[in-house]
Amino acid sequence: MKLLPHPGKKFYSLVKKITGVKPKNISYYHLAFQHKSLMRKDQSGQPVNNERLEFLGDAVLGSVVAHELFKRFPHLDEGSLTKMRSRIVNRNNMNRIALKMGLDKVIKTQPLNDMAQTHIPGDALEALIGAIYMDLGHEKATTFIYRKILSEQTDFSVIAENDTNYKSLLIEWGQKNRCSVHFVTEEYPDQLPGGLGFIARALINHQIMGEGKGASKKEAQQNAACQALDNVAKFQGISFN
Repeated sequence: MKLLPHPGKKFYSLVKKITGVKPKNISYYHLAFQHKSLMRKDQSGQPVNNERLEFLGDAVLGSVVAHELFKRFPHLDEGSLTKMRSRIVNRNNMNRIALKMGLDKVIKTQPLNDMAQTHIPGDALEALIGAIYMDLGHEKATTFIYRKILSEQTDFSVIAENDTNYKSLLIEWGQKNRCSVHFVTEEYPDQLPGGLGFIARALINHQIMGEGKGASKKEAQQNAACQALDNVAKFQGISFN
């Protein structure tokens, strides 16, 4: 790296410090921190941003986390494993880890009042995983995920036992995947003996994907969201992150 100009050498050292890996093709890492708001394009007019690397990193992250949970919890079914994975790689958790790593200091974007209030750091972390995968391969990317993300999960048993806000999880997935998510809730007279209950339907892109009943609107919507998450995972193979 002695031949690198000073700015390039500084960026190389920073990436090495943040990730713990020695980059071979530094261009992947430059791209991982280019947010789409910069509106940059190459000579052919194609966008230059981290979205493709984010897509790749999201897939690699999901597979590594799924593999670890599969090994740790042989008694859990597919639905439970899917929900556990979602808790680990959800947007808030990825943002927290990205900010702890200091990625907000290297991300290139339009000026923001508070990047921590956006999902940009977490997206850049996924793009960084994609960059490591492309540059150094699956093994190095997996090592990075274990060291920087899975090591943050101090007690997987607690994750397994914690309740999940299925409605928030479904809405978060919809935002990330550019799908509309909304709920239709109405009274359901036969739900409870001697009293009213509620029935809710979770719609994704205006299609009913889940239905749930409950003594309150909140409970009905949670149950509908839970079923929607299971259905999308089952029929489309989507990881909710």
